[in-house]
Amino acid sequence: MEKGKLVELDIERPLQYRVVGNLYKGIVANVLPGMQAAFIDIGLEKNAFLYVDDVFTDESEESPPPSRATIEKLLRVGEEIMVQVIKEPFGSKGARVTGQITIPGRYLVLVPGADYIGVSRRIESQTERERLRREVEKLKPGELGLIVRTVAEGVDNEVMEQDLQFLVQLWNRILTRFQQKTAPAILYQDLSLTCRIARDLFVEEFSSFLVDDEHEYDKVREIVDYISPHLKSKVKLYKEKEPIFERYGVEKEIEKALSRQVWLKSGGYLVFDETEALTVVDVNTGRYIGRRNLADTILKTNLEAAEEIARQVRLRDIGGIIIIDFIDMSVEDHRRKVIDKLNASIKNDRTKTYVLGLTNLGLVEMTRKKVRQDLSEYLQQSCPYCSGSGKVLTPLVVSTRIESEMKSQLQQEKSEAVLVEMHHEVAAIIIGTGGVNLKKLEEELSRRIFIRGAEDVHIEKYRIVARGSQKEIQDLALPVKVGEVLDLTIEEPHSTNQNHGIARIHGFVVNIENAGDKVGQTVEVEIKDVNRTFARGVLK
Repeated sequence: MEKGKLVELDIERPLQYRVVGNLYKGIVANVLPGMQAAFIDIGLEKNAFLYVDDVFTDESEESPPPSRATIEKLLRVGEEIMVQVIKEPFGSKGARVTGQITIPGRYLVLVPGADYIGVSRRIESQTERERLRREVEKLKPGELGLIVRTVAEGVDNEVMEQDLQFLVQLWNRILTRFQQKTAPAILYQDLSLTCRIARDLFVEEFSSFLVDDEHEYDKVREIVDYISPHLKSKVKLYKEKEPIFERYGVEKEIEKALSRQVWLKSGGYLVFDETEALTVVDVNTGRYIGRRNLADTILKTNLEAAEEIARQVRLRDIGGIIIIDFIDMSVEDHRRKVIDKLNASIKNDRTKTYVLGLTNLGLVEMTRKKVRQDLSEYLQQSCPYCSGSGKVLTPLVVSTRIESEMKSQLQQEKSEAVLVEMHHEVAAIIIGTGGVNLKKLEEELSRRIFIRGAEDVHIEKYRIVARGSQKEIQDLALPVKVGEVLDLTIEEPHSTNQNHGIARIHGFVVNIENAGDKVGQTVEVEIKDVNRTFARGVLK
């Protein structure tokens, strides 16, 4: 959390464990010259993808120039190689891997086979960059490359040397495992989530590291005591009765991050639309009308939107191409201010993010490196009813389809009567005013049809609940009898007579006189009349 707001959410579950960073002994399953790539069997559900430029080069900072060799000269089917996952598998795609290994420590990253020294670009002081390079040059062992991490800024030589010794020992163990294990096999698995956060993220700028599980708390304290003992006092065990996510408003922020629409404080709002190729963010003024002129209103909304978009992109972990449709600005200075605000707001994002500027259509284009599935992929799934379209058929269209299907199905049957259950909105259309549509349907099919509306039936579906004699089905379809006294909850006013209220018993409608003003109340009702499609009652 930054400034009291959630900016990053990492999720790790036993059934969805993270594979980025893991090292594998894999077997080359396919070599594809046309794609200049290979598929590697690393023991996961789908083979991993290895691009030609990743066979000997990595994507880290200051890496050497990519190899010009073709994939068929570098790899052959059946060959065993060591690879590291750099992108999680998602959708129909397997993991992406590289042959250039990087092993992260607290202050250094070991790059076996790459004889160079890199320094994190996030260390802005040129003097400090040169100091770190000199110190690491003294430590660098043989042909093992090193990258100095951002957290190493201001750290002395002894601490980095200790970190390097640990990394070299780990690399030697990995090499031994490579010789001993049969492919496909895992050689090295990165730390668990809380320990990775302690190693990679936890620095002096954080006010506290709160953990609500005693076992995880002990693990974090142990690793912090080893790598940054001066930060140990900031690791705290959360003991309050209120769940930690509720206490800090995390649950509400997650809900917002899963929503298509996000409101801004000014009254404007953002709309996020995601496809596999790109994400589009639309900015709207909404309820905000401003106190001065229109240009100032638009600028204020766009500036607030730029800051919130940067936070939402980071929180949702959106990767790939991002197109932002800010509200049109006629003043050049206003456009520049919005772009500057967006650039300033993405500075804290650890994932490589670039604002490419305005397109010819006045849209702002961004790119953000895609490493894993975004937040919605972890927490949501496509709707099993609409298959992700976000829309269902209207009750009128559904009623036409159901009538057609019922005619086709029931014409083949000999039962005297049937009870059919469907969504209550569709049921109302099929029954029609005064039951006129239902009577017509019964004449066509030469049988009695009882329709029961139900809330729990999907609007596009229906089910034939029972078949039998007219008396059997009538007794089953009509859940009330004349003279019965029942406690019923008024759900809504009658659609054509607001003085009357509507209650339902297993989807069967009860029209209650003079109960239109009692919506939400449970009242005592005497049944006065029972029809095939509804009953009439009065208040006791």
